[in-house]
Amino acid sequence: MQKIVPPTLALAAVLSLGACSSTSSTGPDTALVLFHGTGTAEQLKSGCWASFFAERNFNGNSLTLIGPVELTTFDKESARELRREMRSVITGPRTNLVLYEKQFLSARSVGFQPATREASLVEKLGFGGRIESMQLRCG
Repeated sequence: MQKIVPPTLALAAVLSLGACSSTSSTGPDTALVLFHGTGTAEQLKSGCWASFFAERNFNGNSLTLIGPVELTTFDKESARELRREMRSVITGPRTNLVLYEKQFLSARSVGFQPATREASLVEKLGFGGRIESMQLRCG
């Protein structure tokens, strides 16, 4: 049985990334969010993760979410910034990712299979690149 992180815990983790998503003069920042499990290396080896980049073609600041996780809303301060900064994505070899146009996993959605490299989310999404919620499942 998959463990789904409570939305409040997931949102708290995303909100804590506000400082990590700012541009620095020394180069892009990278953040890693663990939602369950024993350690970063082990979680990454499991292959259930998605790395989001602030710019097209996998450039700029990045954030890696390790699943499974559901984020049903990005309507808080730092989460709004995160939503604006998702321009490209790479999914792990065991990841099924679904990005939704509306909060609470509703309206139009676009799915990404394991080991996907999408260099331009705005073009792929077809709904203006605005992401309001997501599901990251392990397969």
